Amino acid sequence: MARSAFLLCTLVPPLLFLTACDYENGMTGPMQTRTISLDGEKADHANVELDMGAGQLNVRGGADKLVEGTLEFNIPALEPTVRSSVAGRHATVTIRQPEKINLHGNQRYRWDLALNDKVELDLALNCGAGQARMDIGDVDLRSVRVHMGAGQVDLNLEGHPKRDYDVEISGGVGQATVRLPEGVGVKAEAHGGLGSIRVTGLDKRDGYYQNDLWDKAKVNIHLKVQGGIGEIRIIA
Repeated sequence: MARSAFLLCTLVPPLLFLTACDYENGMTGPMQTRTISLDGEKADHANVELDMGAGQLNVRGGADKLVEGTLEFNIPALEPTVRSSVAGRHATVTIRQPEKINLHGNQRYRWDLALNDKVELDLALNCGAGQARMDIGDVDLRSVRVHMGAGQVDLNLEGHPKRDYDVEISGGVGQATVRLPEGVGVKAEAHGGLGSIRVTGLDKRDGYYQNDLWDKAKVNIHLKVQGGIGEIRIIA
């Protein structure tokens, strides 16, 4: 049986975490909004990668296209780059902030994105500092990978998963919350220097956190947290 894993946001020691570079000289201007609507054509599987050094990121399901949403920013030199391609039945999407930054003063950076629920998805998030909220429990996930520097991540997987999948969270020095769906098997493991870990709804057995449905339910999720963590909450 395919094992499933969750990608959680973690916090790592200073030499390991993904740092964000200051962008104090970035000249601000009026707020710009870029609307994206990326068609997956006939793709039934996609890799989506989101790279944001600093700012606010919101991701949800329910898109008609493969990826839809808005990118807002008031630093003209840091307009995000968007790349997409389709080869046969596989699509690739990358949305990237040009530089890893720390925002100052009235600098603003915000992405609001929606993902298609019907296309099988491997999702990767690389975030430096800031806030990320991901409500993706009804997206047809195959895997989730999160690598974080510092900040807050709320990964909400509550919904109706269609298959087993893996979630991995690594790097960073911040706070992460992972919310798991009901009625599925869950197994969570954590490695590295952990600051504070709070687990609700799972029992600790032989060094793992899991529920009674693990490896018995129709769908199983395997969550792996690696690296130093400031604070992490797992809610099942």
